[in-house]
Amino acid sequence: MILRPRILFVADAGPEVGGGHVMRSLTLARALVARGADCVFLASPAVAAVLDVFGPDMPREPATALDPDHIADAATGVDFDAVVFDHYGLSRPDHEEIAHGRPTLVIDDLADRPLAADLVLDAGPARSEADYAMFAQDARLLLGPAYAPVRPEFADLREEALARRGGSVNRVLVALGLTDVGGITARVVERLRRRDGHLVLDVVLGSAAPSLPALRRIAAHDPRLVLHVDTQEMARLTLQADAGVGAAGSTTWERCTLALPSLVLVLAENQRPAALALAAREAALVVDAQADDFAAAFDRAAVRLLSDAACRARLSAACAEVCDGQGAGRAAEALLETLALRQAGARPAPQP
Repeated sequence: MILRPRILFVADAGPEVGGGHVMRSLTLARALVARGADCVFLASPAVAAVLDVFGPDMPREPATALDPDHIADAATGVDFDAVVFDHYGLSRPDHEEIAHGRPTLVIDDLADRPLAADLVLDAGPARSEADYAMFAQDARLLLGPAYAPVRPEFADLREEALARRGGSVNRVLVALGLTDVGGITARVVERLRRRDGHLVLDVVLGSAAPSLPALRRIAAHDPRLVLHVDTQEMARLTLQADAGVGAAGSTTWERCTLALPSLVLVLAENQRPAALALAAREAALVVDAQADDFAAAFDRAAVRLLSDAACRARLSAACAEVCDGQGAGRAAEALLETLALRQAGARPAPQP
C-alpha cells in the first residue's frame, strides 16, 4: 500500500488555450494533497507561468513542451503512481504512453476522441454517459457540475453569498480569462462603461493580457474601473459583486457556487454546449462573442442583467442549484479510491 501516492498532472496552457486547464487541475491537485497525496505538474513555460502566480508551492517537473510530439520525453524519469490529464491535444495513445498502466483521470469537455482513462471528469451540465460510449467505454464517468473542480474558498463563502443576493446592481465583476483571448475584456468594459455612470467594474485579468495597457490608461482617470491583475481574491470579488460578466469556461462553476447572476460569453466552440445548457435552465444569459451581431446582442443582454431585478433573481436561484462547489473533493476521492482498488488488485465498476 502506497501511504502517500504521487499524482502527475499534465495540463495544457498557452496564449490560445488560456490558463483554465492549469487552474482547475491545480484545484484538484490541492484537494488531493488535502487527502494525503503528493502532486507534481509537468511544467512547460506556459504552465510554469500560471503556477508561478497561483501555485508557487506546487511541485513541478520542467518540460519544453507538452504536445503529442514531446509529451513522452517530458514525462521520462518522472516518478508517479497515477496521472491526471487536462489537455485536449492528447488522446488514447498519448495517455497510454505516459500512464503505462497506472490509474488515469482525464478532465475533458469535448467527448470527441478516444481516451485511455479509468475516470473521465466532464463538468458540462448537458453531458450524458452516451457521449463517452465510443471514447471511454471502461471508464468511470464523473459527469456534471457536481464534479466541477472549484476552489474551496468559493464553497466556504456560499452561504454568505446566498444570503446577500438580490437588490440593485452596484458592482459588476468582469472576468473573461487571464489570457484575455482576442482582447475581449477591453471590448466588454467599454460597452459596460456606456451603460450606467454609477457602476463599479471589478475587472480581473492576467498580467500579460492584451487589454491591460488600455484598461490601465482608462482606470487612471475613471474611478469606476478597478483592475485586479493576477488576483488571489477571486472568491471575495465574486461574493461582493451584484452581477457578473464571464467566460463560459471553468469559472462558470465559481459564479454558480456563489449564485452570481451573470452574462456568459462563449469564447471558444468547446464552451458552447455548457453555455447553452445553462441558458436552457435560465441559469445564465448567454452571448456568442464570435457572432457578427455580438455588440448588439451583448448590449441587449447587459441591459436585461443590470436593470431587471426579477431576471437577476431567477438567474441567481437557478445557477445556485447547478453547482455547490464541492466537486474537487468528490473527484479527488474517486481517483484515490481507484488507486487503492488498483493496488489491491481490483478494478472499480465503470459507473458510479
